[in-house]
Amino acid sequence: MPTMCENVLDSSSELSSPPSSPEWPHDLNFLSSQNTTSEESRADGDMEPARKRRKIASQPRKTHYLDISAQSLQGEEEQDAALALMLKVLRKRRKIVVVAGAGISVSAGIPDFRSAHGLFKSLRKEHSLKASGKQLFDASVYKNDSSTSSFHDMVRSLSSMASTAQPTAFHRLLARFSKEGRLLRLYTQNVDGIDTSLPPLATQVPLGHRAPWPKTIQLHGGLEKMMCQKCRQTSDFQPQLFQGPHPPLCPECVEKDSVRTMHAGKRSHGIGKLRPRIVLYNEHNPDEEAIGAVVTSDLRSRPDAVIVVGTSLKIPGVRRIVKEMCGVTRGRKNGITMWINHDSIPPGKDFEDCWDLVIKGDSDEVARRTDLKEWDDDSMETIDECTSSDIERVKRQQGLIAVVVDSPTKHAAVTNISGIATPPFSHDEMSDRSQTQKGRAGVSKKLKLAASQGLSIADVLGKEKGRKALGRPPTTSKAKKSQKMDQKQATITAKVIKPSVNAVSGKAQIVSSFPMPALSSGKSDSPQNDDSVVFPNLKEDRPSGLTPPESPLLESSMNRGTISPTGSVPPDMVRLIDFDAQ
Repeated sequence: MPTMCENVLDSSSELSSPPSSPEWPHDLNFLSSQNTTSEESRADGDMEPARKRRKIASQPRKTHYLDISAQSLQGEEEQDAALALMLKVLRKRRKIVVVAGAGISVSAGIPDFRSAHGLFKSLRKEHSLKASGKQLFDASVYKNDSSTSSFHDMVRSLSSMASTAQPTAFHRLLARFSKEGRLLRLYTQNVDGIDTSLPPLATQVPLGHRAPWPKTIQLHGGLEKMMCQKCRQTSDFQPQLFQGPHPPLCPECVEKDSVRTMHAGKRSHGIGKLRPRIVLYNEHNPDEEAIGAVVTSDLRSRPDAVIVVGTSLKIPGVRRIVKEMCGVTRGRKNGITMWINHDSIPPGKDFEDCWDLVIKGDSDEVARRTDLKEWDDDSMETIDECTSSDIERVKRQQGLIAVVVDSPTKHAAVTNISGIATPPFSHDEMSDRSQTQKGRAGVSKKLKLAASQGLSIADVLGKEKGRKALGRPPTTSKAKKSQKMDQKQATITAKVIKPSVNAVSGKAQIVSSFPMPALSSGKSDSPQNDDSVVFPNLKEDRPSGLTPPESPLLESSMNRGTISPTGSVPPDMVRLIDFDAQ
């Protein structure tokens, strides 16, 4: 019987020798050949490989600088480009985040903290503090009665100034942003409550942990509210309660404690004390979690503009918010970050290459240059105003501008006419017209016919018949004057063609296609055919020996009594009518 060692060392045992390398099944050779052919086809170019995305290198950002603290802007191209960028951001951007400090309330009468005339220096002299006035904004003020009393005095003074202060131009600009729906969020460090007094910038106290959130987020609280340190009950601030070294008691806690001790017979849990709802140094912010939720939401919205104004960014929490907002904004296309302050940009590596536009000057001047309507102006009219600095800048660039207002005058007649004007009459009529004007030299009045005076033929003939019966001479004064005029004033309605000579009689005849009125050469025996009164121009003026040419058409139309309207007869026609074959 073999031992255990012999079994282990036996080469025929399955455990003694390592397993042989596996062989590919015969069915898989076809798959391997297919893979080889597919690789060869790819190499041949039958199937194009996937294109790689071309990485576009981001262009380096340039920081623009604009100084509006001087009385007039310099006419440099860089200054003009920075001003145009500022106006474009403030007028066109749709998701603006503003981080504001105490600098925007200085023009309203509220002092800032760290300037030469700020609260930290003025409070030190006023309350005889050993260190800076910053001590009155520290949580240690409640450790002794002296600092508590000074803190209460300072709070009453700030509340009085804030209650009478009016919103500045920049406050109203922010309200206009919110009214137009272009303000994503306002993070304010101010406790004066001037910004939240405007309806578009109203806030919520305490701040909720879930959306929707108000437009204004108070990072350090505000003087418009006070709260109990024990029950956290919030109510409107009453400055008259904060006098002396002892804080006022909470009325809610007093009522609950009295019910518990006097009616229920239980021991007291203590009574809370009231304090202004502002965040002091070295203490917990009651809205810290809610503020973190708002900041996270705004970062996801990716604002297109961040404006940091009136703050020195000394508070670590505010500094972190600004850094994150600027990073997200500059990470998107055309995102702009803006710094507005009298001081330079904050030092530190975290803010290197962080600003696209640095503006040195007053925030109210920025609002005036932006020139938007007031937040409560709902009119559709837009008025563009210019300041004195704008006028000076235009004068330097373009020189003096003169406005000339001409009085309204009539337009002069057009004397230069291109082309050839059409004459009012032909060349043949010009010679006849000159002869006619010579014959009319003595005539100054226009001939008035009976028809123009509203008289009929019967009235004219009846008057003349009556004058003959009374033995009076006929009224030939107008006829005599008309005799001096050219005979082309006669009127005919016939269409006359050139005269033709009769081959039999040898006399000229007038061939007419229309009937012509009878032209009498003398007095008619019948008063009905006396046309000399109606047609005075046709009165006989030619030699007695001449008679009208014979024509059967003339004889047939003698008794028709046709009266034609007045008009001019060319001289050739008159000569043709008066033609007498000799």
